[in-house]
Amino acid sequence: MEVNYSYLQEQFEDHKKIFDDLDKLIETCDYTLGEELEKFEKSFAEIIGTKYVIGVGSGTDALFLSLKALNIGVDDEVITTPNTFYATVGSIVTAGATPVFVDNNEEFTIDVNLIEDAITKKTKAIMPVHLTGCPADMPEILNIAKKHDLQVIEDACQAISAAINGKNVGTFGITAGFSLHPLKNLNVWGDGGLITTNSDDIKDKLILLRNHGLINRDECAVFAYNSRLDTLQAIVGNHLIKQTDYITNTRIENAKLFDEEFSKLNGCITIPPRRENFKQVYHTYVIHAKDRDKLLSYLLGKGIDAKIHYPIPLHLQPAAKYLGYKEGDFPVCEQHTKSIITLPVHQHLTDEQKQYIIDSIKEFYR
Repeated sequence: MEVNYSYLQEQFEDHKKIFDDLDKLIETCDYTLGEELEKFEKSFAEIIGTKYVIGVGSGTDALFLSLKALNIGVDDEVITTPNTFYATVGSIVTAGATPVFVDNNEEFTIDVNLIEDAITKKTKAIMPVHLTGCPADMPEILNIAKKHDLQVIEDACQAISAAINGKNVGTFGITAGFSLHPLKNLNVWGDGGLITTNSDDIKDKLILLRNHGLINRDECAVFAYNSRLDTLQAIVGNHLIKQTDYITNTRIENAKLFDEEFSKLNGCITIPPRRENFKQVYHTYVIHAKDRDKLLSYLLGKGIDAKIHYPIPLHLQPAAKYLGYKEGDFPVCEQHTKSIITLPVHQHLTDEQKQYIIDSIKEFYR
């Protein structure tokens, strides 16, 4: 049996319905900033619970443009975690600012108890990452930010519909960035991103920044960027967004099944903490495994497409050498990279495939 990590063929089996809408797009030639994009932005705002959503070229751009809209750049510092995808730090650096790392906790998100020690006179913002679809501790992060007069930009690229006490991530910070990359829970046929905000002022700035700074066809308010979510991708998003609840709930149920079964393997598998008031949406299902590397090879040999997210933390990447961090600076993050493994958890897994994953892991440890 094969259990693939990617599920895109199944997700878009009904692609001919999308083709019908693309035919209409070709008739209207409404290729950039079109009606379908406005419809998608409105639908996403309703799901997340913010006043505004701005469609942009990628999740990376969503974070980068958020920083630019807040005038964060050269000589500024932004606090984040080294346990994240490259784009988080890439957005900070390309905006001209300096990333300052804080170790993560056992939930794979930033350790709020360590944030204040990292704040300096140059600190302008905190960028928590809702990694794996698990919310960072936003209430405490907001308390810290208010105390030190800092902005909060949420990296929610992996966390559509994740929530704390019923309040969705993407509604806590001044802005949040979401990704529509093909392997995200809600995805399109290429790169795409969304920025959420409740601020009228920030929304107006972002509308300019994503489209060359244009007020209209003939007037430019500020020299800016070209980062528009294409109408074609918005059409794909409008098709899939109706399935958001199904996608989310199915992943949660799959993760619960795995948690129940793997918790029986005491000493072999460690399940990360699951807070009752935190809604995790499992963009990835990540656990700790004894003899991780051997287990990974075993599962791959059995046709189970397991992965590691991520084997090298950001502070130890070649690109981060200039920041001066060294091995041992963030011990929790570094230890996790030696034991974490990611299993397929997507909504298209069959009952047989889920059982095959469970049986294969139990067989390995026997």
